[in-house]
This record gives sequence, structure tokens and C-alpha cells, in this order.
Amino acid sequence: MTALIPSLLDRAPVVPVVVLDDAADAVPLARALAAGGLPIVEVTLRTPAALEAITRIAAEVPEALVGAGTVTTAAQAGAAAAAGAGFLVSPGATPRLLEAMAGCGLPFLPGVATASEAMAVLEYGVAAMKFFPAEAAGGTAYLRSLAGPLPGVRFCATGGIDARNAGDYLALSNVACVGGSWVTPADAVRSGDWARIEQLAQAATALRGAGA
Repeated sequence: MTALIPSLLDRAPVVPVVVLDDAADAVPLARALAAGGLPIVEVTLRTPAALEAITRIAAEVPEALVGAGTVTTAAQAGAAAAAGAGFLVSPGATPRLLEAMAGCGLPFLPGVATASEAMAVLEYGVAAMKFFPAEAAGGTAYLRSLAGPLPGVRFCATGGIDARNAGDYLALSNVACVGGSWVTPADAVRSGDWARIEQLAQAATALRGAGA
């Protein structure tokens, strides 16, 4: 399971974090992201439509890897796996949740916000983590300070990140990618403006080079 995580982190510089109110938007949204160079999407489990959206993307958009975000319970981890999620992302990590996500057999990114939390997850055998909430928890300065004592940890930084500061995070040696919702603005999703989302994805794809 853990061997799959590096390829997940390296799949794209930006992981679009999406809240979907209507599962009918899932497939065109994922296709637009993939066409723009972001073949990955994290559908957060914050709405009743989330699990159906994951199922639709998994079944109809083979060029995209769909995962479940905001996984906070063992039941949610199991439901997301059953729906067809290819990976799991949590805002934090408890021993029970770590066991549940690992038990699903999927790559997963447990959320951490402190050195102690990162060390606890590392002791569990997972070296790829979600740093959340990134800006509120100390931003690039904090992540830079973790690189020395925790050289084996790689992060997907999420929370308060947008096109303005994503490159700063991607320039850090211990940040493999960032997560953000700016690539899929709520108004664009509601209006079905997939061309705009494809353009935003193209711009986000270029951030890896800009942050290097």
C-alpha cells in the first residue's frame, strides 16, 4: 500500500480539492481537469453527492484518478473504497483512522499539522502526509523547518493555498504537491464552465516548473 503513495504524490503538482453538490457535474469536471493536465481529483466527503460522484468518475473517466477527501471515520474510509475511490485523504490522523485507511488497501494521505503528529504517522510506517491547514499551521516557513529533523517525510500541503502562493510551497524540497480548490471555483462548477476549469488546470500544471 505505502509503495503506491509516491506515484500518487508525483501524479500532478496540484491536487484539485472539490466539493460537489450534484453528482452530474463529476464526470465533465474530471474530464476538464484531465484535459488541462491534472489527471487527479479529490472529492471531499462533505456533501450527500460525494460518493456517487466518486463512483461516476471512477467508472467513466479512466484518465483520471479519483480519491476521497475529508475522510474522518472508519466508516467513511470503507464507503469511499466501496464507491471506487483510488486514494483517501484525511484532515487529521488518529490510530483508529490510520488502521481503517490502511485496511482499505488504498494509498492514503493522513493529515498532520505538527512535528509530533508527523512523527506519529511516520512511526506507523507512512512517510507521505497531508500538511493541513497549511497556511494556518505555519505555511512554508514551518514546512521548511521540518525538512531537517524529518528528512524522509514528503507532504501534500493543503489549506489556504491558491495560484498566488502554490509555487512557494512547490519550491520546498519536502513538498511533492499541493491541494487546493482554486482550480475548480464553485461558480464555474455550478454554471458548467468546463473550459474555464480546463484553463485553470493548465495554469496549475505549469506551477511545478515555476516553483522549482
